[in-house]
Amino acid sequence: MGGSELNDGARDVRLTRALICLMFLTFAMTSDAVGGIIPVIIAEYGLSMKAAGAFHYIPMTAMACGALLLGFLSDRLGRKYTIVLGLALYALGSALFAAGHSFGFFVVLLAISGLGISIFKIGGLALVGDVSASTLAHTRMMNTAEGFFAIGSIVGPAVMALLLSAGWSWKWLYVLASIICIALLAIAASIRYPNPHPQHTQTPGLKNTFRLLRDPFLLGVSALIMLYVAVEVAIYVWMPTYLSSYRGPHGWLPVYGLTLFFVLRALGRFLAVWLLARLSWTAVLALCSAAILACFAFSILNGVETGAWLLPLSGLFMATVYPTLNSKGISGFDRAAHGTAAGIILFFTAIAAAVGPLAMAAVSDAYASTRAGFILATGFALLLCAGLVWNWLAQPARRRLEAVDA
Repeated sequence: MGGSELNDGARDVRLTRALICLMFLTFAMTSDAVGGIIPVIIAEYGLSMKAAGAFHYIPMTAMACGALLLGFLSDRLGRKYTIVLGLALYALGSALFAAGHSFGFFVVLLAISGLGISIFKIGGLALVGDVSASTLAHTRMMNTAEGFFAIGSIVGPAVMALLLSAGWSWKWLYVLASIICIALLAIAASIRYPNPHPQHTQTPGLKNTFRLLRDPFLLGVSALIMLYVAVEVAIYVWMPTYLSSYRGPHGWLPVYGLTLFFVLRALGRFLAVWLLARLSWTAVLALCSAAILACFAFSILNGVETGAWLLPLSGLFMATVYPTLNSKGISGFDRAAHGTAAGIILFFTAIAAAVGPLAMAAVSDAYASTRAGFILATGFALLLCAGLVWNWLAQPARRRLEAVDA
């Protein structure tokens, strides 16, 4: 009987890990396809770039609001109910694209979907801690989950390209995501979750959320994540526009540059699982941030012909940064607070993802050049590198993480 229970427990842990990875893959299909959708809707609805950008910053804003105000749900209601609620909202918002025709209606659906993503993603991030025995195991699992997110980032734009080439509307990408989401709902509702009743030292709620917002450790991690996100989003939102002026001998680079970036980011995240098991995470992040800065700086100094190679290459070095910082920020707290901590980090992530491209667009418009926007992004990369090098040399998080492991 005991052996049977152990086998069932191991099966549930495997299913839980698979659910986490598939959730990350599914919402990446739509969120990271937006760079390819925006040019299509500009032509379809006669929109300005700022108006069409609502397809990116509206769901990000909804995600930020949901993360900050509802991040505690995972700790209060439990992982299962939170994930089911979030997946249901995301499935509803995505499925209704089939019935829509107006730009405003689609923006409302994106807000609903963004709210759903924030809820089920926080539940999934909290589950990472439930299936991890240490902060190191937490970081490995986080990189694996983000690796599946990176795969979704490749699948989504590829599916959209196939739809457009076949004469179908881009909106069927969202319908496909809703169908996959329904299957995930069935899995989420049926499995048994590990650690279903964590012991709370603080009652989960907005009061506890704002208490954690004053934690220097969490704020430091969030600041680094905001800088990273501003750098990464520069690639998948504005790189295609920046590379449109490329006139070099390799005409395929501007066309496939974004795909190359996503492929390298996916490979890098699975490579990170191997790398972080052998090297200090602080050293890895410092070196990766220096390589990212080099890619951006040389792209600016040497022009678009060099940037067409180096900007996609930066995906290989970006791969490790976000999941590792996210993991350390969440695993620096008791498991009972993982959902709340994940919500706060996701709030800052979404804010940076919304504000970063807008700031680049404003600077580019002011100087009538997308190069100016990428100079701003290079500044973000410089600040990120400085912060992660300091993190490597000073080791400010060491005592916190060692105390959690102990």
